[in-house]
Amino acid sequence: MKTVEDYKNGQLLLIDKPLEWTSFQVVNKLRWHIRKTFQIKKIKVGHAGTLDPLATGLLIICTGKKTKQIEQYQAQVKTYTGTLVLGSTTPSYDLETEIDATYPTTHITEDLIHQTTAKFTGTIKQYPPVFSALKKDGKRLYEFAREGKEVEISARKIVIDFFNITAINGLEVDFEIQCSKGTYIRSLAHDFGKALNSGAHLSALMRTKIGNFSVDHAISVDAFIDSLKKE
Repeated sequence: MKTVEDYKNGQLLLIDKPLEWTSFQVVNKLRWHIRKTFQIKKIKVGHAGTLDPLATGLLIICTGKKTKQIEQYQAQVKTYTGTLVLGSTTPSYDLETEIDATYPTTHITEDLIHQTTAKFTGTIKQYPPVFSALKKDGKRLYEFAREGKEVEISARKIVIDFFNITAINGLEVDFEIQCSKGTYIRSLAHDFGKALNSGAHLSALMRTKIGNFSVDHAISVDAFIDSLKKE
């Protein structure tokens, strides 16, 4: 049984983020229930690395004094599994926005798909998506994007440890990837389509690991709330 002091001194919570929730919503929900359970006015709660609303999987949540360690968890390598769809693009590089262009795919073979992954391993440059929470001039990039305004984005250096194709079903390509902090898998899907002389967008994404922490040991938001009721 955990006490209020346990949460204030610091807890590391492994949460399996549900689809369509923002990482911030998860933090707010957990903070609210911890405060309600122990009848306290405030407690620090934060996450160690954002997941897009359309992504699921491992979210590390820190409470109390553990929030001071958030940066060290954020810096660890991340592992993802996902699916990209060849032959079409969206402005957000995933399913948050509608398809805006289609491209030929008849020239794409399974061998070409496997060979192209080599262009995306090691240290590479990547442009973050315009539909992202990164800030420029004090404003989120997605705010510029939704207003239809063009904004100049700088490329970043990222590291891809491995990029494995796990299945190819027609235009759907399943993959597993391990990468450094700051990598946008949506951008990788978009760039992968370009490298195939076609287009691509991300249709599913799950974060399976952060460093040595695995989604296999994570619990749902509801399971965490249920555990609090037993405190």
